[in-house]
Amino acid sequence: MTAHAGQFRHALSRFASGVTIVTCYDAAGRPRGFTASSFTSLSLDPPLVLVCLARSADCHRAFATADRYAVHILRAEQADLAERFGGRRADKFDGTLFCVGEAGTPVLPGALATLSCAAHAVLPGGDHSILVGRVVDMAVADGAPLLHFDRRLWTLPIDPVGGAMAVAGAGTGAMGWLAGDFAAF
Repeated sequence: MTAHAGQFRHALSRFASGVTIVTCYDAAGRPRGFTASSFTSLSLDPPLVLVCLARSADCHRAFATADRYAVHILRAEQADLAERFGGRRADKFDGTLFCVGEAGTPVLPGALATLSCAAHAVLPGGDHSILVGRVVDMAVADGAPLLHFDRRLWTLPIDPVGGAMAVAGAGTGAMGWLAGDFAAF
C-alpha cells in the first residue's frame, strides 16, 4: 500500500504527543530554535533522546552541525512559544526569557523539563534529519503539559488530589483550549 502524503499526515495527526522547543547556537553565535512534537527517549544507558527536524527548516544546518543543544518539554502555559518557534519568523527569540544555560545553550526558564544534550549522531530520515542527543544535564518541574493532537495545541488538566491526569472531555471546549493550528506538522 502506498500512502498518500495528505492521508499519511492526517493519520499521524491522530497521535497525541508532548510539545518541545529545541534550541542551540549557530556557528555565528546566534540562537536558533524550532518546535517539535517528534521527540522521544531512545536509551537509558547511555541517556539518549531523539528529535526530528525537517531538512528544509531554516535552522537545519545549525542543528546538524551543533555540538550541543537543549530540548525543552513545554508546559500548558507555553503555547505562545510553541507557535512562535513553530513558524519561520526570524525573531523567534525576541522578547522571550531565554538565557544561556550552564551547558552553553539557550535555555527557556519554566519548561516542565529541560534536557541539555551533547550531539551524539545526526541520521538521515527521509525528508528529515534525526538528531540524537546524549543528555548531560537536566532540570525538571511540576505542571500540566502542552499537547499536540489533530494539528492543534491542547492542555490536559491534572487532578490536584491524586496527581493523576484526567481528561475532562472531548472537543475544544471541555478538554482544554485551542492555541492554534500547526499545519506544518
